[in-house]
Amino acid sequence: MSDRNVLGGELEPCGRDPVTGFFRDGCCTTGPEDVGSHTVCAVMSSEFLEHQRSIGNDLSTPMPQYHFPGLVPGDRWCVTARNWLRAHIDGVAAPVVLASTHERALEIIPLAALQEHAVDVPADPGAITG
Repeated sequence: MSDRNVLGGELEPCGRDPVTGFFRDGCCTTGPEDVGSHTVCAVMSSEFLEHQRSIGNDLSTPMPQYHFPGLVPGDRWCVTARNWLRAHIDGVAAPVVLASTHERALEIIPLAALQEHAVDVPADPGAITG
């Protein structure tokens, strides 16, 4: 069985530039070795990146020894469910791509919180009104 997203569908890729995911496969897939639950596909914002740095999770600084380029606003990255939830509680949650967020994130984050920050584009963009 394939990995599922928080909407119950097949888990879609999160980001390939830079390549994200605990397994660096571009997806927020998870397994027993991913103790941090890197399951939320977040779109980086400057506020979120600053918040993460302030809690000891510096996602902005390049770390060449780990082939990590450092993230900038607009990058998509699989972040830990706990750190995303902490940012949500602190009022600086990053936007979330629901189709690319693993269903295991729901073990930590209520679906309503993720939906509040969703930036998914529907399959039929013509359905967007406004």
